[in-house]
This record gives sequence, structure tokens and C-alpha cells, in this order.
Amino acid sequence: MISEVILENEKLKLSPLTFENYHHLKAIASQEKLIQYSPSDIETPGSLRNYVAIALDQHLKKTSIPFIIYDKTQKTYAGSTRYMHIDWKNMVLHIGSTWIGREFQGSGLNRQMKFLMLNNAFEEMGFEKVEFRIDERNMKSRKAVEKLGGILEGILRRNVYLLDDFKRNTCCYGILKEEWDVTKEAKFKDLL
Repeated sequence: MISEVILENEKLKLSPLTFENYHHLKAIASQEKLIQYSPSDIETPGSLRNYVAIALDQHLKKTSIPFIIYDKTQKTYAGSTRYMHIDWKNMVLHIGSTWIGREFQGSGLNRQMKFLMLNNAFEEMGFEKVEFRIDERNMKSRKAVEKLGGILEGILRRNVYLLDDFKRNTCCYGILKEEWDVTKEAKFKDLL
């Protein structure tokens, strides 16, 4: 059963990703090289369905909470994101598998979404650390996470194969619960 975690503000809504709603993402997922730094394939209807099946299987195993992103300003679906690699024992999770259509990039949607997810992870779910894993070459995403308060903790060398068989280096960023109040005030004051 899909968790009924819904996160929203006046700009966007994150709802559970399901087999009933993922079709709203087909046009966005088919944008060429939308997720070029990711090991996931979403470009065809079949690969997108498989991507959703994997996310929902992980959700059943309580290691993932996948979301579909709805942009309230543009009144349309914008992409997908998830809590992943959820470690309930150590109270650490990742925010990742995030992709939004090109028409939403640079709109502030990602920052709003990450605030909702970080705030929920720390203040509602009680997690002690949130991590982000990003291809070393993806400077746009790395800078975005740094602007959110993520601290580079290290680089995993040649640890993930991408779709083109390139084995990437992965940058590991983190935010600790004890850093969240200061980070929230410094980075998200306008959203409070």
C-alpha cells in the first residue's frame, strides 16, 4: 500500500507516485537526455513503467517513498522525486531520483520541493541525516544542493554504471539534523 505522505505549499504538491498517475509523466520523461547523469532509464513508456515498478517495489520494502510532482503555478505535472535508501535503524535517508521537465528547471520549483522534503524528513519523520548522491560531472545539481546547505562529505570513485556504460564518480552530500535549524533559517527563510 502506498504511503499517503503528501507534501505541499502554494506552489507545488508532492503526492505518492502510483501506477494510476505515472502516465502524467510520459511526455516529460521522453525529453532527450533529461537524466543524463543517472543510471535510470525513463525515456520510453516501457522503461518509465519499469522505473515506477522498481520505485513501488522499494516502497513496499520501506526503503523508498516515491513522489509525483505537481506544479500548482503551471497547473501541470512536472516530474518525480523520492526519499530513497531509507535506513530506519540509523535514521538516514537520501533525497534523489529527482527529475523535472526542462520547462520547470530554473523556476524555483526544485528549491521549494527540496525544502518540503528536508523539513518533513527532519521535523516530521525524525531523521537525523539527509544525503544527496550526485554525479561528479553534474555541476548544476551539485551547486543546487550546495545552495540548499548540503556539505560535500566525499567522493565515491567509479561506483555507478550509467546507461552508456560510463562508470561515474559520485559526490556524497549531507545535512545533519542538528544543522537543519540554522540551514533552514539561512537558506529557506523566504519559505518559512
